[in-house]
Amino acid sequence: MFFPVANYFRGFQPGRYGCEVGGLDQYQYLLLMAACLVITLPLEFVLSARVYRRATGLAFALIPVVIIFSLWDIVGILRDHWTYSPEFTTGVTLIFGMPIEELAFFIVVPICGLLTYEAVGHVLRRIRGRSRVGEPGPGA
Repeated sequence: MFFPVANYFRGFQPGRYGCEVGGLDQYQYLLLMAACLVITLPLEFVLSARVYRRATGLAFALIPVVIIFSLWDIVGILRDHWTYSPEFTTGVTLIFGMPIEELAFFIVVPICGLLTYEAVGHVLRRIRGRSRVGEPGPGA
C-alpha cells in the first residue's frame, strides 16, 4: 500500500520562522551572540589572538563601533525602517526602543572579528617564520 509523504507528516507544523527552540524563543538572539563568543574564545588561547588581554585596545576598537551603529539603529527604529520581533527578543529595551540584543550584537560581532583577525595573523606569522625549501632555517 502506498502512503503519500503528505499523509506521513499530517499534523506536523513547523515553527513560524523555521526552527523553534522549545521555550527559549525569546532568547534566540542572545543565545546566538553567546554561541559566537564561545566558538571564537579558543582563538584567544590556542592561537594567541590576545584580544581580551589587551583591554584598552579592545575598548578603543569597540567604542566607536558601538556608538555609530547604536545611533544608526536608533534612527532606523525611530523612522520605522525596521523593528525587532518580540518573539525572539527578551523585551528589554534601551534608549529609544533599541533592544538589549542589538547592543550585544554591536559588541560581540566586532570582538569575534578581532579574535579571528588576530588569530589568522598569528598563524600567518608562524608560517612566514618557517624556512622555505632551499633556504637556510633560523638556526643556520
